[in-house]
Amino acid sequence: MKKMNVKRGSDTDLLNIRVDALMGEYPYLKDFFNALEIDPCPRQSTLAKLIKSLSADHLSKFGLDHESLSIQVTEFIATMEQCRHRGHGKLEHLVIEAGFDKTATPEAMGITLLPGEVVSVVGPTGSGKSQLLSDIECLAQGDTPSGRKVLPDGKPMDALSRFSGDFRLVAQLSQNMNFVMDLTVEAFLQMHAESRLIDNISAKTAQIYQAAVMLAGEPFSLDTSITSLSGGQSRALMIADVAYLSASPVVLIDEIENAGIDRVKAISLLLNKEKIVLIATHDPLLALSCDRRIVIKNGGIADVVKTLDAEKKSAACLSDLDKKLGLLRERLRRGKHLIFDQNFFFGHP
Repeated sequence: MKKMNVKRGSDTDLLNIRVDALMGEYPYLKDFFNALEIDPCPRQSTLAKLIKSLSADHLSKFGLDHESLSIQVTEFIATMEQCRHRGHGKLEHLVIEAGFDKTATPEAMGITLLPGEVVSVVGPTGSGKSQLLSDIECLAQGDTPSGRKVLPDGKPMDALSRFSGDFRLVAQLSQNMNFVMDLTVEAFLQMHAESRLIDNISAKTAQIYQAAVMLAGEPFSLDTSITSLSGGQSRALMIADVAYLSASPVVLIDEIENAGIDRVKAISLLLNKEKIVLIATHDPLLALSCDRRIVIKNGGIADVVKTLDAEKKSAACLSDLDKKLGLLRERLRRGKHLIFDQNFFFGHP
């Protein structure tokens, strides 16, 4: 079917299009009609004729008349199409202006983050890593304890844009993932895909599910209730969802190493030229998998360290040790004895 471009001012043309053609082009009209208890059959009728056929008593239940319904349906289509096609929240860069540490001493520096970067946030427990993520999540404008300013494309945000529910610039995955909806994994992913107006929902759902199982390392099915997923499975599902479906250009993750998932694969999955990813971590292997690391001390940014080529070579050695530790964890889970010598780590197991 030829694509119909819906623009303001084309309402008359839209009303003269057959209902079956409209619903084929704009599947979300089914929900619109269902909400108003309208049966769109016979579909060979035009939208104008369908609206005219509705009784005044039926429309009055929803506070509508024929004219206001005509306006609502055309505005609904226009709004949904704008949502489908607009470039949601694309950033050229994200500026974090320096604030203050816990003693009110000015931070050593701020930082500018670029799409395609994965940046770790490191520092002792209680140093202020979570506060930095919180500042970014709320797009702080000097109104948080740190006094930092977070500026998308280097520009201050007004309150309306900052707190708008239409689209969030930042997606955050915290250490504790709790689902409140009793849906299956498949239903949850389909609902999210539908809300993003994804064309091929079944293919996208399968892609996210397969990636989540790969990260979790423990199988679960599409029929599994999301409330019964383990902590690792929940985090794996949400990381895969963010990687393939989230429109937010900034992704924040707090201590992914505690999630019981393949964290290196998670980093690889999150690599996206349009996204900025920040990960608070204590894991050397994870930190060395990132482009840069922000060092937090006493609540402030003390340094920004670029990952050296020599460090990336060291990461290969760490990866080998990590795999061997993984073997020991698996033996422990299976109730086997953990007897080994130094050759296990520094030679051949």
